[in-house]
Amino acid sequence: MKKYERRWYKYVIDYLGITVGTVIMAIAINMFLDPNTIAPGGVTGLGIVIKKVTDGLIPVDVTNLVINIPLFIGGVLILGKSFGAKTLYATLALSFAIRFIPTASATSDMLLASVFGGVLIGIGLGIVFKFGGTTGGTDLAGAILNKFSPGLTTATYMMIIDLCVVATSGIVGKNIETALYSVLALYILVKVIDIIQEGISYAKAFLIISNDPEEMGKTILDEIDRGVTVLKGQGMYTGEDRDVLLCVVNRAQVTKLKEVVNKIDNRAFVMVADIHEVLGEGFKEISSE
Repeated sequence: MKKYERRWYKYVIDYLGITVGTVIMAIAINMFLDPNTIAPGGVTGLGIVIKKVTDGLIPVDVTNLVINIPLFIGGVLILGKSFGAKTLYATLALSFAIRFIPTASATSDMLLASVFGGVLIGIGLGIVFKFGGTTGGTDLAGAILNKFSPGLTTATYMMIIDLCVVATSGIVGKNIETALYSVLALYILVKVIDIIQEGISYAKAFLIISNDPEEMGKTILDEIDRGVTVLKGQGMYTGEDRDVLLCVVNRAQVTKLKEVVNKIDNRAFVMVADIHEVLGEGFKEISSE
């Protein structure tokens, strides 16, 4: 019974999250992107272009439904699997939010509109993705095209479709700057989605090859209180077996770890890599369904 209650509670949270995300997207569209004919790809971007061409006769929310509902049905039939109720709900919720949130230009400055529009729609989409939903659009169209013509990946098809929408916005607006601002908004929203999905507290992974791996590992454990994993390696030139130390730290501990390495063995070979997400002890807990 408790397991059922947890699942029921999670479903409610998921749909509330998707609702919040679609409302934020609608605000971005109605207050920043649509009034300035900035179309950062996707079905909503195409809807903005169509609205401009038809002088407002066909609103964005109608285009979103007319294109996404058949795409959803086609995805289920062609790809042989369900994309879930959350995708259908997100599509309907976005159209509903676009319809009922007033369209009013927050700024006539194209740069501000593309930046803030991109940020807001990225936040909205990121939240929708975070709670297991998707608004359909180019990702679904790309998957369908990939099914018929697997010569190109789904991601490539998505990029082609988005670029076509962006180019169309420039043609419709009769201004190449409109297309350039659309590209800027598209770039920003993709980056913001990554931040929402992966977080901004990036960690660093250190790979350390030292002549004194035991002392190095012990000092890291004692002074930084981070776990160290020993990987077995072999020098290709010398043929010698070497211990490679792997240690993941947060941003605040990067300088301290470098100081420890320099103190123990200033001739150590060190590689530092960005880690967007770390799950496990000492970092973020692994969420369960």
